Amino acid sequence: MENLLIHHTHTKESQSVVSPSTALQLLKDGNQRFLGKSTISRSFDEQIKLTSTGQYPFAAVVSCIDSRIPTEIVFDQGIGDIFNARIAGNFVNEDILGSLEFACKLAGSKLIVIMGHTSCGAVKGACDDAKLGNLTNMLAKIRPAVDAVKTEEGADRSSKNIQFVNKVAKVNVQKTIENLLDGSQVLKEMQDNGEIQIVGAMYDVGSGKVEFDI
Repeated sequence: MENLLIHHTHTKESQSVVSPSTALQLLKDGNQRFLGKSTISRSFDEQIKLTSTGQYPFAAVVSCIDSRIPTEIVFDQGIGDIFNARIAGNFVNEDILGSLEFACKLAGSKLIVIMGHTSCGAVKGACDDAKLGNLTNMLAKIRPAVDAVKTEEGADRSSKNIQFVNKVAKVNVQKTIENLLDGSQVLKEMQDNGEIQIVGAMYDVGSGKVEFDI
């Protein structure tokens, strides 16, 4: 069954035997293959054909719109393996929550990953309280994480302090998970029942490594 889960396009059968913990391990193993330059050789033409009549992703990932984080690539997954929701600052709103409810309750995914990353431009903008069109309201959703990170008096809390930025990015992931559970009774019940797992992660744009359980 291990080869079926790793090397083939997911089917209803293979998805059904994936547990939340197995789904998490599949992503961890995929990132290790990515780091080790031992990614799986896939026929995307064949995967397009196999998924044309249905999809059975085992996980859903909420990540930043940042172009340096191509989710399937860094987790070494193929077409039809994972759902993606990408938005600057990797937060959740009503639309993303609805998408995740579809992914898990209706389409069978067993895992939700909220993944932030180092040197995040959206987080930098929130740290600097940037103002620009619709970006202003979007960055306001990240401000609670900025305010939650405590620093010594006089410390630089701007985007110039990359350590501060990265701390805020990690707290933003944690707060996003809290907001997800507060905002979706469907997903909270699924997690409470052991049907899904919801975890936080951070991607290092300098190394390609994903740190889980932050």
